[in-house]
Amino acid sequence: MCDMDQQTALVSLSRRLRQAGRPCVLIVMGVSGCGKSTVAQLMAERLGWPVIEGDDLHPAHNIAKMSNGIPLTDEDRAPWLDCIAQQVRAWGDAGQCGIVTCSSLKRMYRERISGGSHDVCFVYLKGSKEDIAPRLRQRTGHFMPVAMLDSQFDTLEEPDMDDEVVMELDVNARQDHLAEQACAHLSTLPE
Repeated sequence: MCDMDQQTALVSLSRRLRQAGRPCVLIVMGVSGCGKSTVAQLMAERLGWPVIEGDDLHPAHNIAKMSNGIPLTDEDRAPWLDCIAQQVRAWGDAGQCGIVTCSSLKRMYRERISGGSHDVCFVYLKGSKEDIAPRLRQRTGHFMPVAMLDSQFDTLEEPDMDDEVVMELDVNARQDHLAEQACAHLSTLPE
């Protein structure tokens, strides 16, 4: 957990970003099972920002397909990505900050979500199949079966660190440390 000085600095940064009318939306991305939801929730607690679980925005058709081990197509993902992009724009229009979890596996998905805004930053939780498969096997109550992990990695186009607004974090670190790293990254964003 952040100490009190760090916490005060993060809340102050959040307030300054909002007062300046400059939204900062973080999209916590990566394949299923990489820890997006946990890291996003830890970040939201530290920053006092709202967090939205992207999986909750999937249409029922998508959840049914994935539950049955059928990978989503770009066409399947389009309404879901548009819903996330709509939330990102709403926060931006209101001058608010926020966090969304979304696999964002392809560059075109990230572009669709961000709308080209550099105020949207992708926090990429990077790991190998060997790192993530055991996590999926232990997870209960989620529609994504372990068998779908290969399709996630097949679809993944890793972010271009030189061309996209991205922070890359190694999933093998403790999740509270990942959240702290991502929060610390906010202080490097221009105000």
